Amino acid sequence: MTTASEAVGFSAPRLVTKKVLAKSQSEGDGAVVRRSIGRPELKSLDPFLMLDEFSVSPPAGFPDHPHRGFETVTYMLEGAFTHQDFVGHKGTIRAGDVQWMTAGRGIIHSEMPAGPGVQKGLQLWVNLSSKDKMVEPNYQELLSEDIKHVEKDGVKVKIIAGESMGVKSSVYTRTPTMYLDFTLSPGAQMHQPFPESWNSFVYVLEGEGVFGSRDSSPISAHHVLVLGDGDGLSVWNNGSEPLRFVLIGGLPINEPVVQYGPFVMNTKAEIEQALQDYHYSKNGFEMAKNWRSR
Repeated sequence: MTTASEAVGFSAPRLVTKKVLAKSQSEGDGAVVRRSIGRPELKSLDPFLMLDEFSVSPPAGFPDHPHRGFETVTYMLEGAFTHQDFVGHKGTIRAGDVQWMTAGRGIIHSEMPAGPGVQKGLQLWVNLSSKDKMVEPNYQELLSEDIKHVEKDGVKVKIIAGESMGVKSSVYTRTPTMYLDFTLSPGAQMHQPFPESWNSFVYVLEGEGVFGSRDSSPISAHHVLVLGDGDGLSVWNNGSEPLRFVLIGGLPINEPVVQYGPFVMNTKAEIEQALQDYHYSKNGFEMAKNWRSR
């Protein structure tokens, strides 16, 4: 990544091709989310299936529910969430922490607020290729202090996955993915290279910024910005307040996607099989029959 004092040097800068405002909707049990990817205006962006910015206060939450065929990435922004699943895994992630869960062949879990007040975060759904959809479930959990970060020329970046400013994340991504959390001070700019073959987007968390080209209009919080082809993204903070956004990209899988709620496969037959497996507690859901979260 280059910063304000260095040359940009992109042969094909990525520009914003679509802007969608994330609108509030009900989800789970009394929870409210702002969904950006996964709504009618932007159903998916291969390999990404969904992005929610959630804001949850007890007793609301996301009680016991299944997944198959993809990964969920939960990034806490404020407060804490406790996760538990049907194989005995339990843990709490707090502000700045990340849980990267590979649901694979099947998981049933709950995600509930760990304390009073409002708990906020992002949840991203990353698709898996057909060869990985039925792998064993797996977790990568990162504490905030273990996530690498760099600060230079008014730009701070947390490197959840991928690489920025010469620093690489240790997270393993079955579907090659970059996940960066940027904060730009007023007057700062950043220029982040990207593999040209990847799809990418920005989600603005705080403030407003200019994305892609200097002469474009500033874009404010709660917007998702789909980026066009190119080898890098430039961002400028011309405002008086800090600008915070996540920049996420991934290698397209280019396979058919058939989704039925929390099951994402390649064919209708595989979805029907997933429903049967869940109903009859088999083929990855064996532990479901007598399990309830506490």
